[in-house]
Amino acid sequence: MGARLTFFMLLCCCGTLFAQSRKVVEASTDVAMFVPSVAGAAVAVVEKDYKGFWQLVGSGATSVATAYALKYTVKKERPDGSDLHSFPSNHAGVAFAGATFLLRRYGWKYAVPAYAVAGYVAWGRVYARRHDAWDVLAGAALGTGCAALLTTPFVRKYNISVVPYATQHGGAGVHLSATF
Repeated sequence: MGARLTFFMLLCCCGTLFAQSRKVVEASTDVAMFVPSVAGAAVAVVEKDYKGFWQLVGSGATSVATAYALKYTVKKERPDGSDLHSFPSNHAGVAFAGATFLLRRYGWKYAVPAYAVAGYVAWGRVYARRHDAWDVLAGAALGTGCAALLTTPFVRKYNISVVPYATQHGGAGVHLSATF
């Protein structure tokens, strides 16, 4: 009898903890969705890459505008039943747009942590019952697509090239050039 009572009490406590953690996860994804974009903006400002900064802004704005247009057109009910704006996940779209911007503009060094945060946001939106898997996949694809289309790779400030050469008369050398 004692084991059953202990199991029942543990089950009730865990249910309460899971309910609270869903709210915590939902709140954390409300903030975390902006982390990849804020990181991208910070890198762009530090690198004095203002063209990249505006590409990030354009990618995010395009993703958000498209997501809201789809939300009000599709009118899919959220898993928690709160409204009809589930498809696509704007949180996932914003997070993946920022991560993809970092990948396209500055490479994997910056993108890996950003994709980890974006993955957490996508998982968290499903866990918090604000979206289903299709919603976050569509949001992630939307954000990724917008950033991939609107972001060009960043050319480093110091473009250094070293080119060996040979002349017709048997001479050889190295051509060194740098752009500052």
